[in-house]
Amino acid sequence: MTAIYIILGLVVLVVLYAIGVYNKLVGLRVRKNEAWSDISVQMKRRYDLVPNLVETVKGYASHEKETLSRVIEARAAAVASTGSPEEQAVSENMFSQALGRLMAVSEAYPDLKADSNFNNLSRELSALEDHIQKSRRFYNGNVRELNTAVQEFPSNVVANMFGFTRAEFFELDEAEEAAVKTAPKVQF
Repeated sequence: MTAIYIILGLVVLVVLYAIGVYNKLVGLRVRKNEAWSDISVQMKRRYDLVPNLVETVKGYASHEKETLSRVIEARAAAVASTGSPEEQAVSENMFSQALGRLMAVSEAYPDLKADSNFNNLSRELSALEDHIQKSRRFYNGNVRELNTAVQEFPSNVVANMFGFTRAEFFELDEAEEAAVKTAPKVQF
């Protein structure tokens, strides 16, 4: 009879542990999804801001059509991207590079740099880029926690039982990271 109580106690402990791990995994997945939502909101704000910035630059730099059209095309591709974080990172990186070229073009136009509308838009864009970076770090931190819990023993047993999987980080690949760090050159 004592052996039955010991076995029953152990089963109860294992079930309680599994419930605790399951709830932790659900919480981590919810925080990861919330963090991704924050990134999406910031990127949408940037997508909405860019057409105004492009129109302002058009007024001063009408012969920069190629740069302006690249920004517009990259924005459209980024807006249309709805895949995994890794897939969206590719289109976001292309968009960021196009924006970098646009801002480099603006350096060549003193009248444009003096325009208050352009200055307000570029400050707002800069603030949005900071928010996106913070959101990316927050998202990647939550992904790291979830991935750790999904892979560590013994929580990986519970994760596998209930279908929890690793999440993808939202990060630049090496080639794009180098391109973002290198200022584009503008020549006339």
